Amino acid sequence: MNFVLVLLRLMRPRQWTKNLVVFAGLAFSANLFKGALVSRTLQTFFIFCLTTGAVYIVNDILDREHDRLHPEKAKRPLAAGAISPETAGGMAFIFLAIALTWSFILSLPLGLTVLAYVALNAAYSLGLKRVVILDVIVISAGFVLRAVAGAVVIDVVISPWLLIVASLLSLFLGFAKRRHELVTLGEKAASHRPSLGEYSPVLLDQFLGMLSSCTIMAYSLNAFTSVTGREHNLLMLTVPFVIYGILRYLYLVYQKNQGGSPELVLLNDRPMLITIVLWMVTVGWILRQG
Repeated sequence: MNFVLVLLRLMRPRQWTKNLVVFAGLAFSANLFKGALVSRTLQTFFIFCLTTGAVYIVNDILDREHDRLHPEKAKRPLAAGAISPETAGGMAFIFLAIALTWSFILSLPLGLTVLAYVALNAAYSLGLKRVVILDVIVISAGFVLRAVAGAVVIDVVISPWLLIVASLLSLFLGFAKRRHELVTLGEKAASHRPSLGEYSPVLLDQFLGMLSSCTIMAYSLNAFTSVTGREHNLLMLTVPFVIYGILRYLYLVYQKNQGGSPELVLLNDRPMLITIVLWMVTVGWILRQG
């Protein structure tokens, strides 16, 4: 297989959609149409693409034996033997060096945030991923750091409610993924991911029910009570999109047995994709009103 294609597969570009969280600070500080700030945020997005790509490579190196037990993950380049761990590790080091250097040149607070993200993922890979509940909380913290990065790089204060929304939504998606893994792998679940042995479908169903409600409530409070929400009170019109999106995702998890790859759900499910586009267009239009 072509080396470049193998490298791209290792970096999982489909999951780079998660890095779009860095645009939250730009959008909700009403700076979405300021060219210089858009440029800085776009650079931050690419920095996180390199960073997360390196993190995915390291995780695949550490998990390659466990991945061979998973019907889908067994096709990953390292698990399938398409690239050596040494070569993959070298590329991860290069990507990480570029990302950290770029982030510190762009902004000291950004560089420190990216460094914190790397440290958090190192702790996850080296042990926290085996700790029930905490494994998903750490992933959620990664989303929050992305949002923080998008705010510090343009020197704005991000709404605490927006950080809460990012936390709750990422927890929701993370536990939905754990449920899909548990249901799909059955008795092999604990062999693939040790923490899965501590979960049960009933427990995860309760988590999803609680988190879906909390996410909708937190987003609504952000739309009504944050500084941006008070200045642009039409943001309340975006709440129905969020409610439908959450309910649609629950439908896909329970009725279609999806949720194992949130990025695929967001890109492949047409109603979900339309909802996201409509939400983005509506938010952009409202903030443009000044």
